[in-house]
Amino acid sequence: MEKGTSTSSKGSPIVVGLDIGTTKICVIVGRRSGHGKIEILGIGKAESSGVTRGVVSNIQKTVQGILQAAEEASAQSNVDIKIVNVGIAGQHIKSLQHRGIFTRKDLQNEIQRKDIEKLIEDMYKLVMPPGEEIIHVLPQEFTVDNEPGIKDPIGMAGVRLEANFHIISGHVSAVKNILKCVRNANLETQELILEPLASSESVLSEEEKEAGVVLVDIGGGTTDIAIFHEGIIRHTAVIPFGGNSVTEDIREGCSVMRNQAELLKTRFGSALADENKENEIICVPGLRGREPKEISVKNLAYVIQARMEEVIEHVYYEIKASGYEKRLIAGIVITGGGAQLKHLPQLVEYVTGLDCRVGYPNEHLAKNEVLPKNIYDDLKSPLYATGIGLLIKGICKAEEMEEIMKQPGVYVEKPQQEKAKKSFGLFEKLLQTGARFIKDDIKDEDYIK
Repeated sequence: MEKGTSTSSKGSPIVVGLDIGTTKICVIVGRRSGHGKIEILGIGKAESSGVTRGVVSNIQKTVQGILQAAEEASAQSNVDIKIVNVGIAGQHIKSLQHRGIFTRKDLQNEIQRKDIEKLIEDMYKLVMPPGEEIIHVLPQEFTVDNEPGIKDPIGMAGVRLEANFHIISGHVSAVKNILKCVRNANLETQELILEPLASSESVLSEEEKEAGVVLVDIGGGTTDIAIFHEGIIRHTAVIPFGGNSVTEDIREGCSVMRNQAELLKTRFGSALADENKENEIICVPGLRGREPKEISVKNLAYVIQARMEEVIEHVYYEIKASGYEKRLIAGIVITGGGAQLKHLPQLVEYVTGLDCRVGYPNEHLAKNEVLPKNIYDDLKSPLYATGIGLLIKGICKAEEMEEIMKQPGVYVEKPQQEKAKKSFGLFEKLLQTGARFIKDDIKDEDYIK
């Protein structure tokens, strides 16, 4: 047991989050500490060259990246990684609202969890357009015997159970490609999680979700949006623009190499041109003895501002399309690698008229004495919001499954739905068989009961 870790964390399952992004592949290993925070045991990163705008475009390169990141995280955490929670994004992601109704036959007992699960399972049977499959079914408000606006109906008496659902779907081929990459890297997928939902877990507070907030996760290839109101997810969208679009604009606009464009963006980039002085000049080395190139910081900012305004306009369109524009008291929270761009919150406020802050995932992290300080400090960056969010989601699901297994006389049946199999089957199997996924110097019984 690591120094400074509460003994109550002994029973906490070790979980792995896998973020397959457009610019980086990240594997984070962690568990819940004794104080309820997330304790990071290890992290591995690799360059992502097989993913374009959130969708796998080269299986082999993506598998190599996953293997490299998993190996690094495994060595650092001393955990043999077998099962991962994987993020999914991309322009193919769609969301829709649907209403489900379930008439209960067991009138003697109050509404139980199995009634809600039956209602959710029915939603997975919805007929989707060809080539699409359902990724998430998220209950919003419930109605019990025509009594609306109920958030948690468990324990209530009632016959007719209704619910509004937020359903998220994606292309079958994109989902299969992600699962294939994970499988080819000798790993199993515990659950497939929409990336903006994961990011919201790591950077948003419950108060913000209740008040009304927009999460904008600006990644390399995509910008993910999730809108919450009264603690409920109301709208999700994925925009096919991100930090890489800005880099390409700089490359073309300033006539520099791509790696130079990326450095210019991260070191000197600004989303507001008027915040920069006229006389600030950057000198970029020329190719093969050619003269160095001089670039004005203000001109660089004009290039960046033009693209970021376009991205924010897309975000604002989604906010208006959701119908919640006037009910977002907490405004906008930006996260992801793109959120590190200087003066971006001011530009977002200027374009949308909503309050804006940068979301950091550090409030969920426990103090860490295992990782080197520089690595631990890096984890507090918005860059890792999705990876840490995937970890939090995975830990919550693992704890939920452990609670179900502990209940006396409860037998968890194998779910009929393929989707349900993906969500619950692997962890159930792990608990039942006591499968090893921790290296020899840490005992299984410390973490898995």
